[in-house]
Amino acid sequence: MDPGRRAMLGGQGSSGRKGDERDITGPRPASSNRVTKSTKGDQPSKTAQNLARYLTSDEQSRQFVADEDKFVLRQSKKKADIRVREGRAKPIDYLTFNLRYMEEHRDAFDDQDDDLDIDLKDPAAYIESLTRAQVTELMGDIASFLTLEVDASNRQYWEALRTICAMRDFDLDPVRREEKDRAYGVTADVLSENLKGQSSVGLDMYETRIRAALAGDKFIDREYQSYVLEDVLFYKAKKVVEGIFNKMSESREKLLKERGPIARSSAKAAVVGQPGETADAAAIAGEKAVAVSTNASAAGNEDASLATKALYDREAAQGLLENEEVFTTEAAIPDRKKPEWAGRYKARKPRYFNRVQMGYEWNKYNQTHFDHDNPPPKVVQGYRFNIFYPDLVDSTKTPTYKIFREGGRKRGESHAKAGEEDTCLIIFIAGPPYEDIAFRIVDRQWDFSAKKERGFKSTFDRGILQLHFNFKKIFYRK
Repeated sequence: MDPGRRAMLGGQGSSGRKGDERDITGPRPASSNRVTKSTKGDQPSKTAQNLARYLTSDEQSRQFVADEDKFVLRQSKKKADIRVREGRAKPIDYLTFNLRYMEEHRDAFDDQDDDLDIDLKDPAAYIESLTRAQVTELMGDIASFLTLEVDASNRQYWEALRTICAMRDFDLDPVRREEKDRAYGVTADVLSENLKGQSSVGLDMYETRIRAALAGDKFIDREYQSYVLEDVLFYKAKKVVEGIFNKMSESREKLLKERGPIARSSAKAAVVGQPGETADAAAIAGEKAVAVSTNASAAGNEDASLATKALYDREAAQGLLENEEVFTTEAAIPDRKKPEWAGRYKARKPRYFNRVQMGYEWNKYNQTHFDHDNPPPKVVQGYRFNIFYPDLVDSTKTPTYKIFREGGRKRGESHAKAGEEDTCLIIFIAGPPYEDIAFRIVDRQWDFSAKKERGFKSTFDRGILQLHFNFKKIFYRK
């Protein structure tokens, strides 16, 4: 027998290693039964770590809804700020405007320098001055904010205002008011004075006792106690709002002091334009109008709101295509009349970012007399109008446009001289607070096809009226 073979059978193995006592003739151990020692301890596998990075579908849905609510809430506050600045605020707008002095993480780009000049309204006193219709609308708006708001301080503010609105609505209802007076009897004035003088702790004690009495089995005048509980909750809400409003006022005063005495002098001119203003106030307003350029444009009444500026910047950032030029040629509207809403809203000229598409027409004549090295004159081939209406009073009415041809000329007719093209006015109409605006364009047949490169587009979405069209190409056949 081979010596190496004999050594292997003798247990020494071909390698001659000592201590190797495996039975090479026995069955091999199954790999599934082998016990291996982990080199990474109890760390989770890479697959488990990757799975932990991703959200489940339910978590993704909740995150999407939360982000959407946050966006809607911010936009609602922005719109409220704009309406307050322009003097056409609704009741909810004044109460929302106050919150800027409470929010620590507010975006500074949402504010303007002149916002400090706007006086704050005491929420409780302001609600007391509203009509029943205004209160009803305000309660609906507050409910919308409570649905979206997640900040604890802001929610406390809105909850307290909702309670005050409910009491104001109650007081303006003669039937319910008469029932309450009958239940109170002669104790109404005494009880009211007593609750007014109570501290927050005292009102809490009142509420606890009344709720315990209403929940008990003892015989009590439940109607009377229910009315008292409503009054207690009302005065508690007023205490909360008064405390929050004091903090808002202190924060505003602090910012005014930081701005300095020169800037503060302009705050005194912030209320000009009201009945009974003095000549000095008007003079200060004139100086301020010259000095402050952030809210005024060269056009005088051109829309200079932050929302409009954001839409304009976003559209301008898209730039121009190779065959496009900026189109800014405005035209006077014939027989322009003062809008019916001019007495209620301050008219503003809408901003826009328009483009005109220029190109060569290689018709038979141009092919004969020109070439690519010596091209023919460029002609207008289409327009892309983008008119910005971010803050319409009635957002349910879509802005539109119309074509006006002078001299009674109808579509398809031509009064132009040889070698010239007919023109017409395109007038854009939106409604308050935006005035109509017109541009003079070439009067040719539009291409209404749905092709992407020559497609017609007429939409109004997110405050932008977009009208994009090209002219039809006319081919002459023999």
